[in-house]
Amino acid sequence: MAPPANKRSGFSRRAQYSTFFSYTAGVIGAVVGLGLVVVSIASPGAFSGVRGMAADMTEPAGQATATGRAYGKEALAGIGGFFTTRSEHARLERELAEAKVRLVEAQATMAENRRLKRLLDLKEAEPDAVAFARLTSSTSTSTRRFATLGAGRDKGVAEGMPVRSATGLIGRVLEVGASSARVLLITDSESLVPVRRARDGVPAFAQGHGDGTVRVRLINLGINPLKKGDMLVSSGSGGLYRPGTPTAIVTEILRDGAIARVLSNPSDADFVMVEQAWAPEAPPQPASPKTGRE
Repeated sequence: MAPPANKRSGFSRRAQYSTFFSYTAGVIGAVVGLGLVVVSIASPGAFSGVRGMAADMTEPAGQATATGRAYGKEALAGIGGFFTTRSEHARLERELAEAKVRLVEAQATMAENRRLKRLLDLKEAEPDAVAFARLTSSTSTSTRRFATLGAGRDKGVAEGMPVRSATGLIGRVLEVGASSARVLLITDSESLVPVRRARDGVPAFAQGHGDGTVRVRLINLGINPLKKGDMLVSSGSGGLYRPGTPTAIVTEILRDGAIARVLSNPSDADFVMVEQAWAPEAPPQPASPKTGRE
């Protein structure tokens, strides 16, 4: 005959022992847990060794998790960068173009400041200045070399007055109008400027060559003392051009002189100065003896 399904545990010794040990283990676990809580509160450092061992045991797994997380972020960033590279590249190109424009503007401002500073220095250094004006145009393809000055009789400009910039001699006034004037450049074939070598005063004449340069002809024939790089300034011989004005620099040596490049290019000159024609001082005359009756 089979045992009934609702048999009570009290009829089984094994079942009674199981229930007893279960309750006993629960009570012991609660007591041990309560004791650990009390110890951890009373002495927090009592289980530091145990915590350290647990941390050491779980550290490799933590490293693996952190590495995987970092690789995952890099992969996501790479995928996002793949889709945003085109727009980012376009933005960088725009910023580069804007930076180039700002750089050019800054360079232009610096160049303008240098020109204005040279003009101010020139104005302060030359008390005989008649007028300051712009060269509004200059010939570049014609065999003759002329320039138009934006000042005329209204500014006191007269024929024969020298014209120069902050870097050197440009020419002389040839014709004067009411508000403009025509300037004969020193590179014109009809222009002849007495010059000398700046370092030792070797005399010569600078005649326009018609191609933007001047032909330097020595006064004293013989061994040519000129060398490439020599600076030539106006000598003041015969008047008109003030002595010591920078004029040209030697670029090619010839048998009886040289070819020189003018220092002041009219196309590069911003403002120019018109000055009084220079006249050398006449040597003092000896006093005439007095005459009279004895």
